[in-house]
This record gives sequence, structure tokens and C-alpha cells, in this order.
Amino acid sequence: MQINKTWILSNKNKFKQEFFKKNPPGSLDKLQKAVAGVAGAGGLGSNIAVSLVRAGVQNLVIADFDRIELSNLNRQQFFFDQVGQLKVNALKENLLRINPLAKIKIFAEKVTRENAAFFFKDCDILLEAFDRAENKVMLAETWSKYFPDKYIIIGSGLAGAGMNEKIKTQKYDKIIICGDQKTQSTNENGLLSARVAAVANLQANCAIEILLKGVSTHDRSEQ
Repeated sequence: MQINKTWILSNKNKFKQEFFKKNPPGSLDKLQKAVAGVAGAGGLGSNIAVSLVRAGVQNLVIADFDRIELSNLNRQQFFFDQVGQLKVNALKENLLRINPLAKIKIFAEKVTRENAAFFFKDCDILLEAFDRAENKVMLAETWSKYFPDKYIIIGSGLAGAGMNEKIKTQKYDKIIICGDQKTQSTNENGLLSARVAAVANLQANCAIEILLKGVSTHDRSEQ
């Protein structure tokens, strides 16, 4: 059987049944109803978005102003023929190739204190995927101000190689931080696909758990 977009659109239920048959029972309904925001579409953001869509999150809001460079391809979910394109446009295209039923809303703008709440106002959860520490702080403060009852999941400390034992997840009220929180990107450390994706997938995994259960395991461990 040849599967193409036309077949999928005509057989939505069959497509979803087969695509997600390895999902835990009952998870797809909850994930399909959720809206997840991803602030940044680079190393963290593109990997987060791919994992969320593959898990069954059908509604995504993604914001990033940047364009794809050849040096991005060692760790980001893009291809050589997309170099020069806006990251949000290319990422939307790639996500729809994974699941044509996904609904991807994009903003090709820099996320700031002034527009973050507008961009992500409809989201049930926000995943931060910026490069600079000051932008991470800005987004955490802005999200916590406007949506204090909703989680934000931040990636921090993902450069270098190895050091698996240092990667962790910590919770501070509705702010969750994934990574080692120390290892910065420098000429010596560099950025490699495996460690970037490991932190991104920790973030995605936390988001999936919260969307399914309403809380994270870190909530329960602290009670």
C-alpha cells in the first residue's frame, strides 16, 4: 500500500490508529487536544517539536526569527536543501511530513517580553529553546507573570559530549529545568547532536507527562 498525503486525509482514523498504536492506551486523545508552545526552532526547539509530534501532540505554536545555516545541520532537524530558509517555515514543513494532520502555527519573529504572551497565549505548556541565558530568564519571567499556573520547561547546560550522569531535571514550582545547568557552548565544548537531543528529549518527555497527567514526577516526589 502506498501512503501519501491524499490517502492520509481520506483515512485519518486508520492513519492515526496505525501511527500511534504503540502509544500508551488513552494517551493520544489527551495529547491531540493539547497545545504546546516551543520558543526557538534550533537545536533544542527542532528536536523538541519532532518528539512532540511523533508522540501525538497535534497542535504546536513555534516562534523563531532565525534562518538555517549549514553549521546548524550537525544537531538540528533540518536538511541541506533547507539552508537559508526561515527555521519556522522549514520546521513546519518537516513536521507535516511526519504527520500531515498536525496543526502548526508559526511566528517568524524574535520572542520578546512584549510579544511572548501573545504568541503563546493559547498554549497549555511552553518549552523554552533559546541559546542565550538572558533570553531564557526573560521568557521564564514573562511566562510566570502572565500564566503562573502553567508549566514552562527550560533547557540549560547541553554543550559538549558524554557526561550523562550530570544531565538532570529539576523543578522550581512551575518552572522545570533540564540539562546539567553548567556546561556552556564554547569553542572548546562545542555543540553535538547527541547531547543537544538528549536535553531536548528530556524537555519533551516532561511536557508529555504533564499533558497526560497534569503534573510531573517531580511534583509527586516533593509532596
